[in-house]
Amino acid sequence: MTASALLGVLAYPAIDPVFLQIGPIALRWYGLAYVAGILCGWLYGRHLVGSARLWPNGVSPITKADIDDFIVWITIGIVAGGRLGSIFFYDFERVAADPLSALRVWEGGMSFHGGLLGVVVAMALFCRTHKVPLFSLIDVVAASVPFGLFFGRIANFINGELWGAPSDVPWAMAFPLAGPEPRHPSQLYEAGLEGIVLFLLLRILTHHFGALGRPRLVGGAFLLLYGAARIFVEFFRLPDAQLGYLLGTGWLTMGMVLSLPMLAIGLWAMASARPRAYAPRASEPATPA
Repeated sequence: MTASALLGVLAYPAIDPVFLQIGPIALRWYGLAYVAGILCGWLYGRHLVGSARLWPNGVSPITKADIDDFIVWITIGIVAGGRLGSIFFYDFERVAADPLSALRVWEGGMSFHGGLLGVVVAMALFCRTHKVPLFSLIDVVAASVPFGLFFGRIANFINGELWGAPSDVPWAMAFPLAGPEPRHPSQLYEAGLEGIVLFLLLRILTHHFGALGRPRLVGGAFLLLYGAARIFVEFFRLPDAQLGYLLGTGWLTMGMVLSLPMLAIGLWAMASARPRAYAPRASEPATPA
């Protein structure tokens, strides 16, 4: 009988982190999650810029070709920013002792907040070279990000990492690497809030309230809602072992600290958003969808 059965909690569905092994090459769910998130975000971004009814006067300042070109930029921003953020925010001492571990991304170790900064840098550089309005691109990307967040958290769950704090809720699970104690499946909480709920709320803004016609509104809503969701889940998620709770509080985590500025920036962006219409910048027509 398993420890989970003895404790009367849900059994963790142990899934091999490697979904396909071809000789020495191992394809992991973690990598597949990034591919799926970027692919879905790209397709959804093309839908947003190609839907005339979502933009003032039916004119989007961004073309589908722009979104196609931006894929490489955002991929580099996500991977580089996410890895550097993980190192500097959460794991600097270990990486300083073993510098080559910084290159072993297949072992995990990606920070959302670092990835966010990487994406912002990528967007700023892309807009400067492609003459695309920055805040409109931010809005389109923000509305598309929940796909990646959802798949990323599911991959965390499959890897059995970033588990929650001990709990006696009926859906608590005993994670293999965390001992026999039942814990919150906080990865699934984040997948639901940061992925599904956040996507639906942003879609309501873009498709029913004309938010893409007010640059910064969608981006601000994303920052505010993600920051609030992340802070909420941090109360159920165990902090990284090398950091623990900050300032001896027993509740304050690095995830909370990094998310607090998002609330302030998100509120500012939403409050300062103003209606704006654009003139066509390419011959590519928008499709009514």
